[in-house]
Amino acid sequence: MTQQPFSRPGAIDLSALKRPAAPAQGGAAGAAPAGASYWLEVDEQSFQATLEASMTAPVLLVFYSPSRLPESEQMARDLATVAEEHEGRFLAGLVDIDVSPAIAQAVQLPSVPYVFAVLDGRPAPLIQDVMNLDDLRGAINQVMQQLTAQGMTARHQPRSGAPAAEGDEDAPATDPRYAPAEDALAANDFAGAVAEYEKLIAANPADAEAAAGLAMARVLQRTAGVDEAGARASADAAPDDVAAQTLVADLDLLVGDVDAAFSRLVELVRRTAGDDRNAAREHLVGLFAAVGNDDPRVLKGRQALANALF
Repeated sequence: MTQQPFSRPGAIDLSALKRPAAPAQGGAAGAAPAGASYWLEVDEQSFQATLEASMTAPVLLVFYSPSRLPESEQMARDLATVAEEHEGRFLAGLVDIDVSPAIAQAVQLPSVPYVFAVLDGRPAPLIQDVMNLDDLRGAINQVMQQLTAQGMTARHQPRSGAPAAEGDEDAPATDPRYAPAEDALAANDFAGAVAEYEKLIAANPADAEAAAGLAMARVLQRTAGVDEAGARASADAAPDDVAAQTLVADLDLLVGDVDAAFSRLVELVRRTAGDDRNAAREHLVGLFAAVGNDDPRVLKGRQALANALF
């Protein structure tokens, strides 16, 4: 059966989710470890964190109500099944509105079932009627094909699985592959460092250490030789000028005022629209990578960005 989920009532296309992204590199990720899961039940306490997970890869939120429409609960379970099949290409968040009515009220839910696609904190309605498993699988496959065509190939880590071996977190620091980039940074050759990190990412797009190094090298490259006082004066005079504000955010980051850098860009995202908003958001995501995704300030910043976007 050929499914056309975006050409009929009840579903819309993904045009609202398009964003610039690097072309896909390398092959598909391997299978998830035993016990891994790419879906979760979402309540008021976990809703915000689930939205924030969309900064890594797409999140599909399915709202259902066993009391109002029992078929919607089965569709939610089917979406979880499809999420497992895609092994991290998206995270399925199942929202029982009988249990969590505040979430339904917050998103002004019109009916059940209802599926939202969320990417980088930006939501878009996706499916608004009941589908059986085969039709749902076809619809989601089309969504993932569209995202792949746009270069969006990141994956979620499984919600559970084997822990990393002790000491693994220290390995990247001693990996000789990073030496050319680190040597370039030590010599203040920021363009050279950017080029070396880009080589590493081209070879392995999942290299988080190289991604973080590239993000910081780009900050250093953008701020090299900048008149800090003049840059700050320009930003004060033009609070909605994206180029001026992002430059000062870079400077804030370099002097260690990470919260100020993040707050500046979150507020810029909140005030702007269209291409300006996208540019501010993408720059902020780059600063998140430079600081490190596990840093508490980044987690706080991602929450603030999601609030500004949603």
